[in-house]
Amino acid sequence: MSPAKHPPHFDASFKALFADLVRWRRDVRRFRTDPVPPDLIERLLTLAAHAPSVGFCQPWRFVLVETAERRAAIVENFRQSNQAALAGYDGERRALYARLKLEGLTLAPVHLAVCADEGTATGHRLGRATMPETLRSSVVAAVQTFWLAARSEALGVGWVSILDPAAVCRELDLPSDWTLVAYLCIGWPQEEHDDPELERHGWETRLNQTAIQPLKR
Repeated sequence: MSPAKHPPHFDASFKALFADLVRWRRDVRRFRTDPVPPDLIERLLTLAAHAPSVGFCQPWRFVLVETAERRAAIVENFRQSNQAALAGYDGERRALYARLKLEGLTLAPVHLAVCADEGTATGHRLGRATMPETLRSSVVAAVQTFWLAARSEALGVGWVSILDPAAVCRELDLPSDWTLVAYLCIGWPQEEHDDPELERHGWETRLNQTAIQPLKR
């Protein structure tokens, strides 16, 4: 048995930088077309795979979408889904929705589909009998880990959720027991902001501190 390793010490400087990293994590929709080194993406995925997972099932499955035909299918999927979403709004909210930029699919040099392997035997279903949704929650944890790691490299990430997930799985010819959790656009951002785009363009405001105070029972 190898000797136990001592945990690292995170000093005040690191903690301040980590707080900045969290605050400056943005959902990016405007990308430069400069390529992203494949080894950088590989390093980020390695970090993402250290995310927590229910029963240590590690259910995340990463799919790099590289062919023009498959990317075009995703763009069309978004177009149709976005039109359907727009139809669900009226008046000024509809007009505002129509003005928003909600994806970076045509410019981002890297497209990454992140799926949950619903049929994985890893972890022996520990922790999922009562809360099966924790399988997909584990994949979300991997997405957040990837996102923060990418931000630390000055990479931008955009999560495109205005998609038909079942159609995406068909368009990418994925195994039948994989479920799409996130479709990510990745690349070097055209601009940097410390506030969310949806807040900047008047879609929503950040909840105040009172609104996020925990309930006590």
